[in-house]
Amino acid sequence: MSERRKEDRPKTDAVTSGRRAEWTGAVVSPPVWRGSTHLYADCADLARGRPDGDGHFYYGRRGSPTQWALADALTQLEPGAHGTLLYPSGVAAIAGALLGVLRQGDVLLMTDNVYQPSRAMARTLLAPLGIETRFFDPLDIPAYEAAFCDRTKAVLLESPGSLTMEVCDVPELARIAREKGAASMIDNTWASPLGFPALERGCDISIMSLTKHVGGHSDLLMGSVAAGEEWFGKLRETYLALGQVVSPDDAALASRGLRTLPIRLQQSEGAALEIAQWLAGRAEVAEVLCPMLPGAPGHELWQRDFKSGCGLFSFMLEGRSPAHRARLIDALRLFGIGYSWGGFESLAIPFDAARARTVMRWPPAGMDGDNRLGIRLSIGLEDAADLIADLEQAFAAMDNE
Repeated sequence: MSERRKEDRPKTDAVTSGRRAEWTGAVVSPPVWRGSTHLYADCADLARGRPDGDGHFYYGRRGSPTQWALADALTQLEPGAHGTLLYPSGVAAIAGALLGVLRQGDVLLMTDNVYQPSRAMARTLLAPLGIETRFFDPLDIPAYEAAFCDRTKAVLLESPGSLTMEVCDVPELARIAREKGAASMIDNTWASPLGFPALERGCDISIMSLTKHVGGHSDLLMGSVAAGEEWFGKLRETYLALGQVVSPDDAALASRGLRTLPIRLQQSEGAALEIAQWLAGRAEVAEVLCPMLPGAPGHELWQRDFKSGCGLFSFMLEGRSPAHRARLIDALRLFGIGYSWGGFESLAIPFDAARARTVMRWPPAGMDGDNRLGIRLSIGLEDAADLIADLEQAFAAMDNE
């Protein structure tokens, strides 16, 4: 492979990045290097040691060309990144980023619409270490700014918000955090750097669950943390201290998924928008929570800050009971019922957002409290017309008691 050119676009980078000649040899993709032990030529070679960084054999926990190639590719896809760390799951990546920045006595500001496992970390991981978490409404910028104190060292953002898909002004929130001396982190799994170049938009640290879009086939668990030079070294110290490592087999699967990421995102985004528009016209639907949809909450900010979206969005049922919702989901033929998203197959799960909010009111002002029952859809690679037909028959089944 030739060296990456600055003028190459993200779709090209997804195909060419991480494929250095010294890692691939005569084949297209880096082979799977399995091995816990890396050998030295002699005692003198051992005594000299190896440079402390990716690309240098040392010990299996420091990676091999298979893991280095994936990390290198992800770094190239994230404008402004100095490096990328790989973790065995998305949750491990979030925990690794938090532990790499926060210390005893620090305060973390966490967006109230964050991914539920991130929320749980406040109680189960951070509190026992003497780290205080304060939740904030990301749509209320004055209240957010007022929440900082001299102990606030980090902010955890997510946009769109988990389940309810609020889009916040990430560049402004990140700017305020930097002004206050706090690191801004974002769980950027929904859009990926292809849709939202988080570091370029002002964030210090960008986190992704590679389990979702990058893997793309629901057959691996992995996470990543990318950062600029200011934070990367500190995060890597904690990463090494915790012994984090991903298997070369999973890294190879993630690298393979990365090559088709742009076209899969484009397909699922287009289908999701078509389905969201169809849902918006249904009498059974109170509201469609899809920032890509014109007129939907957060659409203007999404248009301003995002380059593209994905297939994940939600909708609220109009005046139905939990039993109605269960009948609808159970009647679906092409949608599986299961957690995760971003794979080739479509999924549906019920949710009740009020249970996972501390500061943000749910339902929000203007939405009828009777229409609080949500369904989250992950649109895969099936034909959108078939998915719409499946939803149509499921709506019919919903009201047949």
